[in-house]
Amino acid sequence: MRLQAFGTLAAAFLVAACQGGVEDLAGPVEPLGDYRKGFVAVVAPNLQKGPVSRDATADEWTGAVEAALNERFDRYEGTKFYHLGVSVEAYILAPPGIPVVLSPKSALILNVTVWDDSTQTKLNEEPHQVTVLETFGADTLIGTGYTKTKEEQIENLSQNAARAIERYMRTNGQWFGTQAEVLEDDATIIDGDALMQAAGPTADGAEN
Repeated sequence: MRLQAFGTLAAAFLVAACQGGVEDLAGPVEPLGDYRKGFVAVVAPNLQKGPVSRDATADEWTGAVEAALNERFDRYEGTKFYHLGVSVEAYILAPPGIPVVLSPKSALILNVTVWDDSTQTKLNEEPHQVTVLETFGADTLIGTGYTKTKEEQIENLSQNAARAIERYMRTNGQWFGTQAEVLEDDATIIDGDALMQAAGPTADGAEN
């Protein structure tokens, strides 16, 4: 799927509520029908870096996303195996070294396909595209390039991506022998075909 140019983050996200990447993992596990994790395959053959971003390698992204998916989905003990195929498509990692007023945000774009092991078929014929933003907080408002390392940004976005994929699966609960769920909005997740980017206005002097 061809990715469009990165744009600017909507101002509304500046006042979004804080939502942690793994805070929900601390509570009781809510079953996802008969879901049990099978294989998780994460690739990044066409990885793109957005403007005003730190550098990150495909291996860094695939390793972090796979770890976040395993952490989230290993909790489920259903009776049927399902596989996840994920392609990391594009990212922005907010850098230091630019005016605070621009406050670039970090974002990650990926595609996901869910497979039923018993039938060896895709449950979504076309890959489902997800865009996740970094968790919002006081440090986000001034740009996490100043407050977080690259590794911390990657970990946070990967955790948010794993949660976004779980939410997508819950809204299609019929795949797993349960009812589809209606979920409240999550300020860090934009799913579907929309490409919401996180870079502020382009600025010179960004550092990796």
